[in-house]
Amino acid sequence: MEIQGSVVVVTGASSGIGLATARSFAQAGAKVVLAARSSETINAVAEELRELGEALALITDVRDQTQV
Repeated sequence: MEIQGSVVVVTGASSGIGLATARSFAQAGAKVVLAARSSETINAVAEELRELGEALALITDVRDQTQV
């Protein structure tokens, strides 16, 4: 599977496994879309990952069907 240049959406990207997953994909050259409920935290993560490539932060609560 070619990861470099792919667009990857990671939910729960502000902490824990989601954050680790987002970092791994960014390091591999993927364009990452970061979804999480915490705007402050997810924006900070996006800034960090932009040093590696493209990252977009989306404030999203996947428990709310209208936000998915």
